[in-house]
Amino acid sequence: MNAPNATAAVDEQAGSPGETVLEVKDLHTHFFLRRGVVKAVDGVSFELERGEVLGLVGESGCGKSLTALSILRLLPKGAARTVQGEIQLDGQDLLSLTDREMRDVRGSKISMILQDPQTSLNPVFSIGNQLGEALRKSAGAGTLTERCVETLRRVKLSAPEQRVRQYPHQLSGGMKQRVVGAISISCAPKVMIADEPTTALDVTIQLQYLNLLRDLQHDTDMAMLFITHDFGVVARMCDRVAVMYAGRIVETGPVRELFDNPAHPYTQALIQSVPKMGQKVARLRTIEGQPPPLSDLPVGCRFEARCPHAEPRCSCGYPDTFTVGEGHRAACWRLQPQ
Repeated sequence: MNAPNATAAVDEQAGSPGETVLEVKDLHTHFFLRRGVVKAVDGVSFELERGEVLGLVGESGCGKSLTALSILRLLPKGAARTVQGEIQLDGQDLLSLTDREMRDVRGSKISMILQDPQTSLNPVFSIGNQLGEALRKSAGAGTLTERCVETLRRVKLSAPEQRVRQYPHQLSGGMKQRVVGAISISCAPKVMIADEPTTALDVTIQLQYLNLLRDLQHDTDMAMLFITHDFGVVARMCDRVAVMYAGRIVETGPVRELFDNPAHPYTQALIQSVPKMGQKVARLRTIEGQPPPLSDLPVGCRFEARCPHAEPRCSCGYPDTFTVGEGHRAACWRLQPQ
């Protein structure tokens, strides 16, 4: 998908402002390794309202998936730990819950679609068995099998009566991704996190699956955090977008505003590196250099070494976050009012 043309899709959907269901404040998640501390998530803050889709974009390794795992408290045991911050889900502080209490929250209040359905589904259990495990946490009419069939029907999986008896290896990649989606929505959560859910799908199936997710999100009015690399997907799916770089969010804003008026040099570079429909053959812009190592972060702006607009003050301290427009903020010294 191509960002500039795909932005037309933004007009097809309207934001659904409402109460805040998820609020992340100054989240810090670190890996503690022999060679030092890796600050994978280093001060992330954002809010998510009921019925809203927030896109989270950035290069691989910038901390997007680890932010999601931190929210769900599914960090690798012994290696990573949330050392600071607050995660409020519908007024409940998730970091203060016990492991048992957190298990009750997952699925019923917040769920997640992982990147690869091949590793998300257990190969030795049937689809009905894995979906039924989630459905047992919620009440509903009919037998467990009937509820499994009805949930698979909601995600438009063909022949759901047959699929509940099948195993993951008997389904195509698109079918497995729909099953993962069915498990995620089975308990009607208030928040869904979709971590690059179309990565393993071909282009035509990607579009079908995105339309399915958008329909489900509109029907249930749940909030969604959508993690992706694709600005075309952002334009189709999201109301707002947050751009993440080296463990921090550097810019947030409404999708159309951010596409039309990107303020942070990193956001500008990302958008300029996307091919545009209808454009004559041209060399795409690349972002020179590499992100800084998360175990040895600079004092100043983390994008300074790659930024074409770097100034001496960029190396002296991390920039404040400045307001660019309504709901649009970015962390760059060039935006500081004179």
